[in-house]
Amino acid sequence: MGTTTRTERASGQAGHMRDFTTGSIWQHILVFSWPMFVGNLFQVLYNTVDSFWVGRFIGAEALAAVSVSAPVVFALVALIMGLTMATTTLVAQYKGARDDENVRRTVANSLMLITALGLVSTVVGYVWRVPILQLMQTPEEILQPAAVYLGIFLLGLVPSFLYNVLSSILRGLGDSRTPLRFLIYATVLNIVLDPLFILGVGPVPPMGIAGVAWATLIAQTSATVFTAAYMARHTDLLPTEARQWRVDRQLVAKLFTIGVPAGLQSTIVSFSMVVVTALVNTFGPAVVAAFGAAGRVDQFAFLPAMSISLAVTALVGQNLGAGRKDRVREIVARSSVLTVAITGTMTLIAVLAPTLLIQVFIDDPAVLDEGARYLRIVGFNYVPLALMFIVTGVLRGAGDTFVSMLISFATLWVVRVPLAWLLSYPLGMGPSGTWLAIVASTVLGLVLNWWYYRTGHWLHKVVVGPPRPSPAEG
Repeated sequence: MGTTTRTERASGQAGHMRDFTTGSIWQHILVFSWPMFVGNLFQVLYNTVDSFWVGRFIGAEALAAVSVSAPVVFALVALIMGLTMATTTLVAQYKGARDDENVRRTVANSLMLITALGLVSTVVGYVWRVPILQLMQTPEEILQPAAVYLGIFLLGLVPSFLYNVLSSILRGLGDSRTPLRFLIYATVLNIVLDPLFILGVGPVPPMGIAGVAWATLIAQTSATVFTAAYMARHTDLLPTEARQWRVDRQLVAKLFTIGVPAGLQSTIVSFSMVVVTALVNTFGPAVVAAFGAAGRVDQFAFLPAMSISLAVTALVGQNLGAGRKDRVREIVARSSVLTVAITGTMTLIAVLAPTLLIQVFIDDPAVLDEGARYLRIVGFNYVPLALMFIVTGVLRGAGDTFVSMLISFATLWVVRVPLAWLLSYPLGMGPSGTWLAIVASTVLGLVLNWWYYRTGHWLHKVVVGPPRPSPAEG
């Protein structure tokens, strides 16, 4: 009776959890990707809320203390974010194969693995936060507030990781709306709690920068609780018996095989940007400001392609799990047309009206001039990067993340970083040399990823076998 009830609850949410192995691919891409696009916008908002309130109410030193913590947090979360991508891949493939038992095993093992790694990251980060901040040459005047903020923030790593893995499970099942809903709740809660905890109201004492960290922790935890409660109520995927929470070594190995290269790829990309930023810093304050302002334009230009890429991963995963390799090419074609249409429009705006875009952030003439030059060059980067997102989304859906990691290393560290320095200084092109190197490395990355996609070797990385026949078919 209990099993029947849980099954009924699960089937009652079919409208949220989409089967991508049948029906219109156009519709699947559009319906699945728009909540992720909105979610990415809210994620950007979520990440900027703390900085806004801190800068407004506490001051520049506190803002610097919050900002200096970002690289530490990223270093701790890169691997975990890769594992959440692996969870989406496995859940999607097992769902496509109609293998509900392995979907549940993936859910249980992902949650156990992420929790364990989250606890380790929390302890290591908390104990070593001051030495790490000192190693980063953090100025003495902001070291103590940075350590306070980071210490409290790290206490929220486990709930943050769990929210991300629960969201990745739902995406693998074809549900992108539910994670968006709870992300919006958390963002609104963070916006409300930040000034309340910073300034203190009624029985709540003023906590300054510590209040910002507590607000973030509470918001992250609430999103996790809401998402877990939703899954417990509306699906039968969360194991309810102790025996179901057993570590499956083969499954954990699959998660690491897919997730570690994806996490390393994120690290490679981010650290290459750190080096490029260091090079940009040598050109002076105006160029640095232009790079920062134009980078915000880039961020919004890339969001649609990133969202479509995540949709492609889920669509490809389900179809490969179902043995529907024939639909993968159509997924690539439809998603490429859509992303080129969107990012092509972004390119036209960036190239034809770059000054208007930079003016949203700053009106200094020197910054506007260099920012416009950046967008006239890097604007041509948008379409190649968007297409590369599509191809890597396909490879992730198949469970093949290693080659993309190698390509990222080659194009960013062997091409982009050295070429940026060569064009900018020995060849005397200045900042424009760095902007050209960004475009050149992206185009090369697209060519290499596309070539690998065309070889078809990634099809051998599919984790699951053909779908199980139903009792009627057996």
